[in-house]
Amino acid sequence: MSDFDPQLILNAVDAIPGSAYVWHWKTEHHFSSHKHNKGQLTYVEGGAAFLYTKDKTYFLPARHYMWVPAGVEHYFQHRYPANFVRTIYFFSELEDQDDPFYTKTGIYPVSNLLLEMILHTAQWDGDILPGDKRFTFIKAIKDMLPAISAVPLPITLPTTDNPRLQPVLRYIQENLAEPLTLESVGHTFNYSERTLTRLFRATMDISFFQYLKLARMIKAMGYLLETEKTINEIAWDTGYNSVSAFSNTFFKLVGRRPSDFQQ
Repeated sequence: MSDFDPQLILNAVDAIPGSAYVWHWKTEHHFSSHKHNKGQLTYVEGGAAFLYTKDKTYFLPARHYMWVPAGVEHYFQHRYPANFVRTIYFFSELEDQDDPFYTKTGIYPVSNLLLEMILHTAQWDGDILPGDKRFTFIKAIKDMLPAISAVPLPITLPTTDNPRLQPVLRYIQENLAEPLTLESVGHTFNYSERTLTRLFRATMDISFFQYLKLARMIKAMGYLLETEKTINEIAWDTGYNSVSAFSNTFFKLVGRRPSDFQQ
């Protein structure tokens, strides 16, 4: 597409319910929060990105794709204007409800086969209709996704629109390198430790320390993929004064050592 208008894209995706819609774009773009009547697969070619839904933040690292089910409100941000964002919007079928994959938002590794199939669609643009040979190819991608995407990336960060907790979360995100504690953060916002603990639990069903750990690991994943920082530097910049403690925490949450994830 020669011109870019976010609203036109969103309208076009759902204009023909039975079609697949293919869109590849080499620029930075910003959509407001929205939803589709079609399931969405998005792969960022190089770099990393974030997917935001009403209640969670998902980190999309390199060599992974995001799946957003039909009807899920979301928005997506990436940081690299020079890289392609490759998206396929899939038509809905009645049998989609029978497979839990199609109904859950998630981040999944991209296999070599899936990557080649996504890249093959780079020559296509817009609606792909039933009866078109390309539609058979797109349907094959959709049908294979549950089998090759059994294990989602385990880290997601809960979010909230609670006005009491939002500034606290923002403060944590902006100070991850600091030695944050329940006491110090509570003192900053004039909350007792007990009040802040209850606020996290009641609002997001997670403890302060669980949230802090997840936020630090997501920040670390970004550093590992996007910068030339050493693992020692990343540990320090995410609030750890022990590389072994950082590495062990990362392994428990991600299932891989930082050095392996960085490769």
